[in-house]
Amino acid sequence: MRTVDPLALDRQVCFALAAANRSVIAVYRPVLERIGLTHPQYLVMLALWERSPRTVRDIGDTLLLEPATLSPLLKRLEAAGLVTRSRNALDDRALDIELTSDGRELRTQAEAVPGTIVEKLGLPVADLEQMRDSLTRLIAAATSTPVE
Repeated sequence: MRTVDPLALDRQVCFALAAANRSVIAVYRPVLERIGLTHPQYLVMLALWERSPRTVRDIGDTLLLEPATLSPLLKRLEAAGLVTRSRNALDDRALDIELTSDGRELRTQAEAVPGTIVEKLGLPVADLEQMRDSLTRLIAAATSTPVE
């Protein structure tokens, strides 16, 4: 009987996730380029389309992004005229991010993105939803695990 190598690359969750991440983002790239967004910018806009204004901290917590990663994204979105950044009226340490009218209008174009991605991937929506739900559970497990 052959022993399974626990270090075989094809048995690693981290490899499958990293390869899937790169591959799926590559599918998104040309679709998002048509609406003038990168994938990280798209994620920020998704958060803002759900609720605007939001603080930088709230966006970072929602997207699991550090402020050092988020800040340049927000500056580029502001330069593109999609968001404004302003000090929070109640806490001047907090920065509020709010959609501009152009940012709100971009949502109409972005509504075609999910369907286009499903079509390009060629997988049943039910399979994609099941994967998303499994990944959401994995994220919850990973973020609740203490880092040593």
